[in-house]
Amino acid sequence: MEMIYTIDDLKRYVKGKQDANQTIGFVPTMGYLHEGHTTLIDYAREENDVVVVSVFVNPLQFNDPHDLEAYPRSEAHDTNICAAQDVDVLFMPHAREMYPLEIGVTMTLTKRMGVLCDRTRPGHFGGVLTVLTKLFHLVEPTRVYFGLKDAQQVAVVDLLIQDFNFNIILRQIPTVREPDGLAKSSRNVHLSADERLEAPLIYQALSEARTMITNGERNQQIILSHVQAVINQSRHAEIDYIELLSYPQLEALTSLKGQVILACAVKFEKARLIDNVIIDMKLDA
Repeated sequence: MEMIYTIDDLKRYVKGKQDANQTIGFVPTMGYLHEGHTTLIDYAREENDVVVVSVFVNPLQFNDPHDLEAYPRSEAHDTNICAAQDVDVLFMPHAREMYPLEIGVTMTLTKRMGVLCDRTRPGHFGGVLTVLTKLFHLVEPTRVYFGLKDAQQVAVVDLLIQDFNFNIILRQIPTVREPDGLAKSSRNVHLSADERLEAPLIYQALSEARTMITNGERNQQIILSHVQAVINQSRHAEIDYIELLSYPQLEALTSLKGQVILACAVKFEKARLIDNVIIDMKLDA
């Protein structure tokens, strides 16, 4: 595995692979890799000649400096995992490499906005889009891999690829979960023992609501209230949002039809967790 820390070295590597007509699978991450990430890497390894993983805790997508400071990091941990997963290149730039000067141009979201994490974390997706635009130009991947745990991010990346005519195939990979249903997340390490016992209530609530919809419930308020009631069984959880929207458009629903997403964010003392279920109403009709 090759370790790359600079943009110039990455561009030289990519050009060599392009000259050899090799396909590149790209897994962009913020590090502290877990089984969710390794699943993305497995897909990339199977479908491409070369696998590039980036680890970069992007300061532009944090609206809370304390959250940025507390985000878990371990270069040794990430390096060992990528080596074990047969990654070809691990790109680990410092912030000053990605943003050497005060950045003068950033991206803003004009669609699929004002809901879910974009409502409660203003500026977050502008930071995501800015760093991904840079990374897509640098890596020039054939395929890029994202997990559906952050389905809103997937929907936003889909827009980015479409609107800026990136010649990239977006691969959307199902959420990887712990045996008790909790979605794998780098932030799970910040849960206390009691919080970890209660955190599976998030997916339990979403799963029960999905069953309600499958069984014919169409009253959105009843569905949302059930999710709220189940999560509120936790003594430590504070609900940030629960929303039911069209997917991937992320628009309010007058009725449940097409493909919909039921998503929530829940705050614990030192961790904010997100999760969702996506339901195809045509299949569940």
